[in-house]
Amino acid sequence: MTEMDLMHAVMLAVTEAGCQIFRTNVGKVRTPDGRFFDTGLPKGHSDLYGFRPDGQIFYIETKLHPRKPTKEQRQFILAMIGKGAAAGVAYTVEEAMQIVKWEPEFKEIMIGAMQYAK
Repeated sequence: MTEMDLMHAVMLAVTEAGCQIFRTNVGKVRTPDGRFFDTGLPKGHSDLYGFRPDGQIFYIETKLHPRKPTKEQRQFILAMIGKGAAAGVAYTVEEAMQIVKWEPEFKEIMIGAMQYAK
């Protein structure tokens, strides 16, 4: 499974759970005429974001083991949690669904993981 496969599986599961989900493209690309195009999203923005039916927003950074989130990704996730969003890193579809559900115990686990990850 590639990270793109995981991302697509997460998007399917989240959609089947009745949520809206969107994929983001972050970074710069060179256009054919040599100019750079920037997506405009901040560095560290999560791969996926969306809304539950109750309006709760969530951000999901998908990763495959042994890859870890970057410092910027961890900072973005913590900033979004601080603003009331559900946010985290998912290595499996099940972990992504835990982010979407955002139970208090899982929130504390995710905050700890982002604060202490290196």
